[in-house]
Amino acid sequence: MKNKFLNLVLFCFVNLALAQNTVIGKWKTIDDHTGKPKSIVEIFEKNQKIYGRVIEIFDPKKKNSVCHKCEGEDANKPVNGLIIIKGLIKDGDEYNDGKILDPNNGKLYNCYITLETPEKLKVRGFVGISLIGRTQYWIRVKT
Repeated sequence: MKNKFLNLVLFCFVNLALAQNTVIGKWKTIDDHTGKPKSIVEIFEKNQKIYGRVIEIFDPKKKNSVCHKCEGEDANKPVNGLIIIKGLIKDGDEYNDGKILDPNNGKLYNCYITLETPEKLKVRGFVGISLIGRTQYWIRVKT
């Protein structure tokens, strides 16, 4: 009986540790200029690719904002609910070969994301080569 209990505890611990070793989940974005939390993005997998959707906006003035500068299928859509990370593919420890949308200017950038730690996600958007771009660090939302 004691061995079964220990195995159950070990199984739960390993599953919990593995669950936090993924980019999938909810992440708090941080404003580059103010350093304050800006939104929550939920990262999910669909058809073996990674996507990220805005699910909460903290600034009450921007809660109902619309992506007026976006083009194509994202044009004039509410930012809350908008898919901003599009089609990343796992490549070792990195997810790349996809795009990230900046709803503030409506532009799509090349993107890669990497787990720095189980609680910290590195998000890099860039034009052309990775040297020309911007990096943000998102914090995992504890549920």
